[in-house]
Amino acid sequence: MRSPCAPQRAGVAPTATPPPWCLTGGADVSLRHAEQLAALIGRDPQRQRLLALVASLNLPDCWIGAGFVRNAVWDALHGRAPSAPGGDVDVIWFDAANQDRDVDQALERRLLALDGAVAWSVKNQARMHAGNGDRPYTCASDAMRHWPETATATALRYGADGALEIAAPFGLDDLFGALLRPGPCFAHAKRAVFDQRVARKQWLTLWPLLRLADASR
Repeated sequence: MRSPCAPQRAGVAPTATPPPWCLTGGADVSLRHAEQLAALIGRDPQRQRLLALVASLNLPDCWIGAGFVRNAVWDALHGRAPSAPGGDVDVIWFDAANQDRDVDQALERRLLALDGAVAWSVKNQARMHAGNGDRPYTCASDAMRHWPETATATALRYGADGALEIAAPFGLDDLFGALLRPGPCFAHAKRAVFDQRVARKQWLTLWPLLRLADASR
């Protein structure tokens, strides 16, 4: 099995509309869905700008994930123009040697200086396992395997060569299939947390094409 932290390079043809992109995260990701996601971001200058701001920090294993990606796809599935990123913009990175919470807060201040209108949330995933009761994570994509929903466990970044990189440890089928499915860590003992999030965030009302995945599958 491929490591959850290993990249899988897959570029589109130079003449294609979407920018080049590559995958990481250890899952078998539908290339069609990856192309759709790359094309979606290619039509979204606001998200492109925020990705570029985060890339300028030059942090290791650094991504923007969760609702930043998920909500843009759900908007597209509903035939809507991409809404501006709402709520927190979740910046995740991984550095096992630099786990001081104050570092994350300093990074948030740096991002606020670049764009003070964004609710930046920066978290080094190397320290997040402790509060979640998990074993230590090995990289950002491994940390995402412990997130509540499979569709939320998707993240983007610009690589050093400017390519859009996609981290999707559970693949993109649930995200593009409008399925709300708990991640493996939330399928049983933590299922109540998943159910509470679905109710509190009102996803089924805001995006009525969404449906809960069959718990038996």
